[in-house]
Amino acid sequence: MSLKRFLSVPVISVASLATFVYYVTVFIFLEDCLGLRSFSGSSNALIFSIFAFLCLLSFGVCVLSDPGHVPSSYAPDIEVNKVSEQERKRNGLHLRQCDKCGTLKPQRAHHCRACKKCVLRMDHHCLWINNCVGYGNYKSFFVLVLYASIASLYSTAIIFASALHKDWGFIDRGPSKIFYISCGLMILVLFLTLGTLFGWHIYLLTHNMTTIEYYEGVRATWLARKSGQSYHHPYNLGIYKNITSVLGPNMLTWLCPTGLSHSKKDELPSLSRDNS
Repeated sequence: MSLKRFLSVPVISVASLATFVYYVTVFIFLEDCLGLRSFSGSSNALIFSIFAFLCLLSFGVCVLSDPGHVPSSYAPDIEVNKVSEQERKRNGLHLRQCDKCGTLKPQRAHHCRACKKCVLRMDHHCLWINNCVGYGNYKSFFVLVLYASIASLYSTAIIFASALHKDWGFIDRGPSKIFYISCGLMILVLFLTLGTLFGWHIYLLTHNMTTIEYYEGVRATWLARKSGQSYHHPYNLGIYKNITSVLGPNMLTWLCPTGLSHSKKDELPSLSRDNS
């Protein structure tokens, strides 16, 4: 883990935006609508603060976690080395060497141009966390998007409730109205963006697929149809197994960003197609 990852403009921008959203939601709109000293106001502030804390925790885990860089010393299992080339092709066990960094790549590993390393089960390089999203931190990224979507929806609801509650007839409408509309639209757009991203990753999660594999699958499907065949994603194990392969076998820790997402007995997944 490296704290230097926090010293980037996108990461600082995300932290600043989150701080701004939290402040205006709790200390301006919620205070104006319900009052923080009332039971309903303090209860809503507590609930929103919990989601904000979970967002912050998930964000920190995403930034600091190793996404699963393939070490230069990596070598495939002895059992895999003994398999004949014909058997490898039949079972989908292809020994690949990265053209850019020269390391042997397990299945589902891809080279990241930004990190200049191969990453296990790489989904994408995320500018906003200054890190890759891969085998080691995909769960925390998924949970981050979930909590951020809920928090932005909650904030949007509070802003609209505050706007409806406000008596606009006895105040200067100009500056206040512009502030309400600006904040409401900004956080609504934020929710729609995060909600769309969350929906996309639900699809990927339930199909045991990464963003890279999705686009590879689109091309493979086109090629298969062109030759009169059909293409099936080789890592799809069924919805429940796909979910547990990322979020973990214990449902109680599914939404915990620091919980183990998969078995860590082997830091590198084997080359078999059933692993994630």
